[in-house]
Amino acid sequence: MSRVAAIDCGTNSIRLLVAEVQDGRITRDLHREMRVVRLGEGVDATGRISAAALERTRAALVDYVAVLRRKGVERARMVATSATRDAANKDEFFAMTEQVLGFPAEVITGDEEAELSFVGAVGELDPDDGPFLVADVGGGSTELVLGTWDGTRARVSAARSTDIGCVRLTERALPHDPPTPEDVAAARDIARAALADAFAAVPVAEARTWVGVAGTVTTIAGTARRLPAYDPDAIHLAELTPEELAETTAFLLGADRDTRAAVGVMHPGRVDVIGGGCVVVDALAERIFAGSAVARLVVSEHDILDGIALSITAQ
Repeated sequence: MSRVAAIDCGTNSIRLLVAEVQDGRITRDLHREMRVVRLGEGVDATGRISAAALERTRAALVDYVAVLRRKGVERARMVATSATRDAANKDEFFAMTEQVLGFPAEVITGDEEAELSFVGAVGELDPDDGPFLVADVGGGSTELVLGTWDGTRARVSAARSTDIGCVRLTERALPHDPPTPEDVAAARDIARAALADAFAAVPVAEARTWVGVAGTVTTIAGTARRLPAYDPDAIHLAELTPEELAETTAFLLGADRDTRAAVGVMHPGRVDVIGGGCVVVDALAERIFAGSAVARLVVSEHDILDGIALSITAQ
């Protein structure tokens, strides 16, 4: 049995998982934590990671290192995704991670990101419900991956990453609070165009189960269930019908900031970008429900973090 730590640094948040892994499975979660650091704030417009975002991320990593020491972690891996792939000054980010962690973060491609998300998302699902289509809606990118799971091993048949996510789309197309109908229409056009490449590469018609992962999707699920506070156990493997999904995204898109902030499951760092995430999820639902046998969205709390943890022992 190995005690490992996985760190996922995305455009909006940085997350930590400390777990025990044995025989290719996570046998026990020891610690899960998420901080909204907005590493990708402004990157779409300026091409650079800001000094403030870099410092927020550094401070979170310092705290994470303390957790790793307390938990007796033997091996760790940090993966950096969309924001760092796009930033002109990404070398500053990697130098900082090496200084704090003792090893540098790894930048991975969108396809690698998709495959790690798939492995993490399907591990608890019934293999007979496949093929599975996993959608990871992040801050700067969205990954689609299609594959199967036999109870022991995941097999990916198609994957594609697109440069659209809740932060990127909000900054690009949703300037008003709440968004105007014109804002939303423009955002939908951008999301559909960005996702067209993914739908061309990933045959969603083959999917029998759609699994959504990451903070946008879990927040939508908690809102739909009217949870008084964020409850991972209540959200994990929740199922949303097309009607529930559309009703919830419409509510979040139409709400002003104070109303969004008052939603019980809403993390403070997600209040200003959930609208962009809802538009991406709506664009996914539009194609997936119409173009496949999928009847519901299954929401998973397990995602790329779990995939990263499993990848450590597989290396």
